[in-house]
Amino acid sequence: MTSEDVLAVFKEAGALLEGHFILSSGRRSPVFLQKALVFSRPDLSEKLCKALAEKLTASFGKIDVVAGPAVGGIIPGYELARHLGARAIFAERVDGQLQFRRGFSIAAGERVLIAEDIVTTGLSFRETVEALAKLPGEVVGGACIIDRSGGRADVGCKLISLAQVNFPDYAPDDLPPELQKLEAIKPGSRGLA
Repeated sequence: MTSEDVLAVFKEAGALLEGHFILSSGRRSPVFLQKALVFSRPDLSEKLCKALAEKLTASFGKIDVVAGPAVGGIIPGYELARHLGARAIFAERVDGQLQFRRGFSIAAGERVLIAEDIVTTGLSFRETVEALAKLPGEVVGGACIIDRSGGRADVGCKLISLAQVNFPDYAPDDLPPELQKLEAIKPGSRGLA
């Protein structure tokens, strides 16, 4: 699958939005990828995650556990785990820190892949790396459906994406005139979990 193919799936789901958006990172962008609309469709989720799983197997080999942050890593993590023949777990925020709860565990020697839906700055990814550092097992790398940083985000490990895009994003105090004219909308999930 090419990056254009992945964006076509987002368009099919009505998930490629244009306007003035506040990203989870706090930065602003004229483009928002409403992945919840894609992941509400099992057929589209399977299509994307199956293609990504093939890339991951070629790069990382056998994976035992797929771990992701709530909310963005739950569905792609589960779907990737299904295609990789692995278990899926997720971390949740407790007092502002990501933690693995609900009886989730990782055994020594298990190979762990971090999964996320979309990477912009890599913050949630790095927080997941930190949470996994407290558990046994080996983080072999990470995966996302779309890397909207164009490969620039520091995620704390090797990252394989199904698509790389380079949509513009801006600091809130450095907006271009066309964005300044539009009301800002915050459709993301940071702070919910």
